[in-house]
Amino acid sequence: MSEAGVLEKSVDLQIIVAMKAHDSVRTTTLRLIKNALKNKAIEKRMAPTQQESEQVLAGMIKQRRDSIDQFTKGNRPELAAKEAVEIAVIEEFLPRAINTDALDGLIAEVLAEEATRGGAKPTVKEMGPVMKAVQAKLTAQGLRAEGRTVSELVKKALAG
Repeated sequence: MSEAGVLEKSVDLQIIVAMKAHDSVRTTTLRLIKNALKNKAIEKRMAPTQQESEQVLAGMIKQRRDSIDQFTKGNRPELAAKEAVEIAVIEEFLPRAINTDALDGLIAEVLAEEATRGGAKPTVKEMGPVMKAVQAKLTAQGLRAEGRTVSELVKKALAG
């Protein structure tokens, strides 16, 4: 069975556990995850890879973070709290997130590697290749980070 298939089975088992525990928010969130993965499979006409499944889940988290911003601005803390709970449930199925300090260290490591390859420290103009290298290192180490955060830290490191 593929890794993505394992993820779907895990979600199915978690739905049963949440239903037995009468945890409606968790059950609903897990069903949303299952549907998002199923929609990706239908779109591709085959089971999504592990990376594609993680991208789907990361997209769901991004949507909820945007919703939290909107609910906070709209003075609806109860809805923002619900979205935060949903994020926590979705994150259970993703590789662990890297903290900012570790991400800074990883970026510095990539910049040092790029400097030895090219002879000079990369500039802001070479941000694309640096971003790709950072994302590749994150994936290789089984970590994840939000693209916006990586972009901001890379930009800061290249400018500094």
